[in-house]
Amino acid sequence: MKSGIAHIVDDDDAIRDALAWLLRSRGLTSQSWASAEAFLADYLPDMRGCLVLDIRMADMSGLELFDRLLALGCTMPAIFLTGHGDVPLAVQSLKKGAFDFIEKPCNDNDLVDRIIAALALDYEQRKHAASTQSIEVRLRSLTTREREVMDRVLAGQYNKVIAAELNIAMRTVEVHRSRIFEKMDVKSAVELAQLLAGGQQD
Repeated sequence: MKSGIAHIVDDDDAIRDALAWLLRSRGLTSQSWASAEAFLADYLPDMRGCLVLDIRMADMSGLELFDRLLALGCTMPAIFLTGHGDVPLAVQSLKKGAFDFIEKPCNDNDLVDRIIAALALDYEQRKHAASTQSIEVRLRSLTTREREVMDRVLAGQYNKVIAAELNIAMRTVEVHRSRIFEKMDVKSAVELAQLLAGGQQD
């Protein structure tokens, strides 16, 4: 879960304070805002963690805030806190990609467990994104010829077949192959295939 923060947005002072205390008691870090507008004013693209949003607030609702954040490219998992009459709205939030919704009043431990799960998801998503970006940087370091050789290596072709297809010497293929492995930081074609498959997963 690492250094994720639970970002609590709720216009009820008592709920914000109770949530912050509850999370502290489980060793988690949180930060609170009294309105959606206040959170938007402070929002930064590199914020990490998860969102805990009250679905109904005085001015901008939690759902409207979620829409605004999605438009800004925010990927933090969102948990909505809902009143009894808000279940249809909460279902709507799930269809838009929210992590979960929890009906108030709720079991404290269940709520914290879901927040922990959301923080863990954010950490995994960011780790995967960093890994994918690293792979893309390595791929961009390959020359056009190295990409051509790599595609054929990944297709399982032997060096002599690659040499014939590209009309180059087999020794040249071996040099390209060695450079590809070095640049991609792998030791074999199998490892290269696994690396690229991992980087393409959602």
